[in-house]
Amino acid sequence: MDSPINSFAELRTLLAELPGPDAGAAEAARQREAVLTKPPGALGRLEEIAAWMAMWQGRHPPSVDRPRICVFAGNHGVAARGVSAFPADVTAQMVQNFQAGGAAVNQLAGIVDAELRVLELALDHPTVDFTTGPALTEQECLNAFAYGMASVEPGLDLVAVGEMGIANTTAAAAICHTLYGGGPADWTGPGTGVTGAALANKAAVVGRAVELHRAVTTDEPLQTLRCLGGHEIAAMAGAIIGARLLRIPVLLDGYVCGAAAAALHAAESASLDHCLVSHRSAEPAHGWLAELLGKEPLFDLGMRLGEASGAALAIGLVRAAVACHTGMASFGEAGVATASPAA
Repeated sequence: MDSPINSFAELRTLLAELPGPDAGAAEAARQREAVLTKPPGALGRLEEIAAWMAMWQGRHPPSVDRPRICVFAGNHGVAARGVSAFPADVTAQMVQNFQAGGAAVNQLAGIVDAELRVLELALDHPTVDFTTGPALTEQECLNAFAYGMASVEPGLDLVAVGEMGIANTTAAAAICHTLYGGGPADWTGPGTGVTGAALANKAAVVGRAVELHRAVTTDEPLQTLRCLGGHEIAAMAGAIIGARLLRIPVLLDGYVCGAAAAALHAAESASLDHCLVSHRSAEPAHGWLAELLGKEPLFDLGMRLGEASGAALAIGLVRAAVACHTGMASFGEAGVATASPAA
C-alpha cells in the first residue's frame, strides 16, 4: 500500500506529537484499586496492568472485549548468508500453517479468545542483503510502516504484536548493535537454533552490516530501521504507532519485535509508554534489550518461538488483571472491614 507518510521527516514529526496518557482514567483506576477487598498491592503487577490499561485506553473501567494478535511476515535477503538453521522458504510455509490453524499462536489465540491476523509483506521480494546495501528503500520502509498502522483499527482494545521471518533475528541483532553499541556477538543469538561456527558466522554478518551502514545510521534510528530491518520489522513499528494514535495498549512479543520497538524508542523516548513487554525471550540479548527500553517483562518461560506467542499468552494476564479490577467487590460492598490505620 502507498504510505500516508511521505518522508522520514513527516514520521519524526508524528512521533513527536503522539497522544499521552489519560490522567483522569489513571486516577479513577487508582481510587478503585484502593477500596477493593485485598491488602494494598496484594495483586502485584496485576494492579499495575489494570491501571496501565485504563490510562492508555483513556477510559475507566478498562476492558478486554476485542483483543487482536498481529503477526507480520517478511523475508530477508541476508538469509542467503547462512545465518539461519532453516531456508527462507519456511516463512511462506509457516504463513500457510498459521492460516490453516496449525501453529502455536493459533492455539494460544483460541485460549485467550483473541482475533488472529496474519499479515504478509512481499514474501516473494525479500529485502536486499544488508551486507551489500540497505535492506529497504525509504519508500519501502514507509510503505511497510503504513501497512502496520493500517492493521490496527478503532474498536480494538488491546493489540499483541509479533512476527515471522527467517533471518530476522539477524536483522534484530544488527538494529540493536547499531542503536546500543557493544559487539556483534553481544546481540547475536541462536535464533532458529544456530550454534558453533554457524553462530560465529551470524555474528560476523551482523558486524559487517553494521559497519557498512554506520555513516547513515549513526544517531538516525529510522535509517537504522530502513538499512538493517525488514518489511515485517517496519510494519511492527507501524502497528505500535497506529495503536498509540487510537489509544490502544500494545503487548510486545520477543527479540525481533523488541528491535522494531527500539528504533521507535531511540527516535522518541515516549513512543513506547503504551506498551508492555510480554515475556523475556530465551534469545540471550532480549533481557538486556528490555532493560534498555525500561520494560520489565511480564513473565519468563524460556520461550523463543516468535510468531507473537509470548504476546498472545500475555493477553490472558491482561484479562486477569482487568477482571480483578472491575469484578472484585469493594470493602463497603462486601461488608469487609478495612485495615486499621495503625496496621
